Amino acid sequence: MSATRAISDLDTLSVNTLKMLAVDGVEAAQSGHPGSPMGQADLAYVLWTKFLRHWPADPSWPGRDRFVLSAGHGSMLLYGLLHLTGYDLSLEDLEHFRQWGSKTPGHPEFGHTAGVETTTGPLGQGVGNAIGLALAAKMAAARYDTAAAKLVTGRIFGICSDGDLMEGVASEAASLAGHLGLGNLTLIYDDNHITIEGDTALAFSEDVAARFAAYEWHVQRIDGHDHAAIEAARQAALAETARPSLILARTHIANGAPNAHDTPEAHGAPLGPDEVKATKEAIGWPLTPTFFVPEEARAHWLASAERNRADYEAWQTTFAAWRKANPALASAWDDATLRRMPADLEPRLLASVDGASDATRVLGSKVLQEAAKLVPYLVGGSADLDPSTKTSIKGAGSVEKGAYGGRVFHFGIREHGMGSILNGLTLDGRFIPMGSTFLIFSDYMRPPMRLAALMKQQAIYVFTHDSIFLGEDGPTHQPIEQLWSLRLVPNLEVWRPADGPETAIAWAAALRRTDGPTALALSRQKLPLIPRPKGVDAAAIARGGYVVEHAAGHVVTLLATGSEVGLALESSKRLAASGRPARVISMPCVERFLAQDAAWRDSVLAPGAPVVTLEAGVTAAWGAVTDGRRALHVGIDHYGASAPAAELAKHFGFTPESVVERVTAWLGGNG
Repeated sequence: MSATRAISDLDTLSVNTLKMLAVDGVEAAQSGHPGSPMGQADLAYVLWTKFLRHWPADPSWPGRDRFVLSAGHGSMLLYGLLHLTGYDLSLEDLEHFRQWGSKTPGHPEFGHTAGVETTTGPLGQGVGNAIGLALAAKMAAARYDTAAAKLVTGRIFGICSDGDLMEGVASEAASLAGHLGLGNLTLIYDDNHITIEGDTALAFSEDVAARFAAYEWHVQRIDGHDHAAIEAARQAALAETARPSLILARTHIANGAPNAHDTPEAHGAPLGPDEVKATKEAIGWPLTPTFFVPEEARAHWLASAERNRADYEAWQTTFAAWRKANPALASAWDDATLRRMPADLEPRLLASVDGASDATRVLGSKVLQEAAKLVPYLVGGSADLDPSTKTSIKGAGSVEKGAYGGRVFHFGIREHGMGSILNGLTLDGRFIPMGSTFLIFSDYMRPPMRLAALMKQQAIYVFTHDSIFLGEDGPTHQPIEQLWSLRLVPNLEVWRPADGPETAIAWAAALRRTDGPTALALSRQKLPLIPRPKGVDAAAIARGGYVVEHAAGHVVTLLATGSEVGLALESSKRLAASGRPARVISMPCVERFLAQDAAWRDSVLAPGAPVVTLEAGVTAAWGAVTDGRRALHVGIDHYGASAPAAELAKHFGFTPESVVERVTAWLGGNG
């Protein structure tokens, strides 16, 4: 067949173009998932050509609709859509699918490819992100829309798979979305009955429609290859403004492939040259060239994007008039979208805890209240733990169904869903979101935290009850490995402050950091105020590690974090009395400290000097900080126990007497 075409129906031609770009991309890479894009092509075609408001020349247009491909393994579907509708993604980019340096990685990556709204791939996360985006849009509309100007009218659309809806995170997030009545959200469930192992009936027999109806979603069932049914369902979903919508679309994986149709093999492997040939012949497609885009199909796809020009230009006109009529709102919009911070952020936050001595969770609450005054777009809540984590913004109002102007979330006991929703909130671009739970439960939300770090998104996690010293709840609730396991996540900063000033600077660092997430690990128990005869050196604290006590002729350095800084200072007094002067270092943020230049690091950790690290957690990774120096690591490489904090300190060697005894024996003789 020549490269003209012998297909009479423009819809079919356009859908087949999208399908075959995916098939050719996976075949060229000899890696990927062709079946999902082929099965989802009809769904995506109707959405993108008839409903989605977007503008390829301005991918970040604030008035746009958002499209989330939660089933990120089908990334060639999204890349084909972006290419065909005129985004900065060339045919050559598609030809280099999954190759080094390409704009078309194996799973969509936010910030890497124009038009990709979020990084997806770990199943279920995109569902949570879409819900976070929908929540953010509702909240932004409550803040910025006026009677004369509706700026935030963007809707959230997503395609999810069987795997997405099997993962628990999707259930957590969907439950909250229904509770909050997010009627600006429509998810299309690609119900193709196939997973990698075979038919979904192997492990999945629930009634998904009934589940989502119980979540208070608007639910429809359709044939996912019937364009009229797809369009009618989308219209009905858009008309339903009080509930989020789920469209269960019965589809067929590898739709159009004569032998791969409805097979698990089509899920995660190329079709192979014989099946590619058979598929092209079956639909009347040229065997060569590969990555063929008929001119009529290209024109049609581009025209589908061009239909949004009037909406785009009208929005810009409305936005300009709104800015002129509402200077205060416009300033607030700019502050939020540009992540502006007051110049006096640090001194204001420090003043909120001036001279106070308490648990860092309590001090953190004081800092949070001041931060909320200074940063109106800071929003957040907890996983049903505010009475313990102290993270409610006082007087700010709750975010509730039909009332989205508040700043306080009630995530319920849903840490995993909370993490994925936070990612959607920060991806919206108009909020800095915060979520809180106990440090031990950070394990429940590790996947979205990792994705926030990968996407360089400014989410803030407030983790309290940061060590065995939470006491009587025992080893099930006492974090041992969590601090270092979080520190090992690239681009996640973990702050464990020792007192009020360190807590204030930790919060300031989190608020100023726009290229990644921050975790604050705060204590349940009261901590002493670190003595600072020369006053608080905010710049030194912000470097992540600094000297809090100098000792002339010191023979050892005591390096501690959080609650153990006070222990280090007490131990230093006793060591000095025995003729072994010690330098004491506080290291509230290991990542910040290691990112400093060698001169600063050496000024804090003198080269060659023996170092003792003190932290109530696992010790194995401290060698990365002590960096070849002779070192003793005092920590806990086993689980805790149920007992009062003082008893635990005594039994596990976290008293000044125990520390001095260990350090003295380790130094030997007179040091």
